[in-house]
Amino acid sequence: MKCLILAAGYATRLYPLTENFPKPLLKVGSKTILDWLVDDIDLSGKVDEYIVISNHKFAKHFEDWASTKSQKVSVVDDGTSSNETRLGAVKDIQYAIDLLHIDEDVLVIAGDNVLDFSLTRFIDYALEKQTSAIMRYYESNEQKLLKCGVVTTNDDDLILRMTEKSPTPETHWCTPPFYYYTKDDMRLISKGIENGCGVDAPGSYIAWLCTQVPVHAMEMPGKRYDIGNLQSYEKVKEEYKGIL
Repeated sequence: MKCLILAAGYATRLYPLTENFPKPLLKVGSKTILDWLVDDIDLSGKVDEYIVISNHKFAKHFEDWASTKSQKVSVVDDGTSSNETRLGAVKDIQYAIDLLHIDEDVLVIAGDNVLDFSLTRFIDYALEKQTSAIMRYYESNEQKLLKCGVVTTNDDDLILRMTEKSPTPETHWCTPPFYYYTKDDMRLISKGIENGCGVDAPGSYIAWLCTQVPVHAMEMPGKRYDIGNLQSYEKVKEEYKGIL
């Protein structure tokens, strides 16, 4: 299994901190954000390569970081150099698949979140369901719902509908940027793009995919810390205690 790490954004809301430095390599406590994620996922023993999808501006930073890791880490430069010319998360995933000829199950994660629970539980969940899978958490704030992917599920966690940034969210179940794609469903990404699924938000592909094949949504067993701006970064540094 491969793990694709989405890290091609420019984090403009964190300027000047990230004007010349990638957000996923910011420190939270004793580790970088990426170290928290990769070191945890590696405990599953199921991932044989981590692939960081970067933009051209920050690729060297990630290559330097990769050289310090004991795990096999590859860095893919998507060739973009500004926020205005970025490919979008779904096209970045497709770019890495085509470039590296990936044809196996893949865990796809955003490289700018930390969690207080182990992602190994999510991997085990997807393997048990034998489908592609996402996570979901209850969001009570209706304004935040407008900026999220939102899912409706049945009693078996099967996704019935999913929307990205809908003006009229159907439920309070939000989807964080962590995804498990089966090999067969990875092969459908180009078809999803051709059929008009959004490419900027990574959840846009799942919103399309769940209309084609079964996809399950595991209730998130802990908390996600999203680092969106300078204020939230300072708050995470104060509050985050690691994986419980």
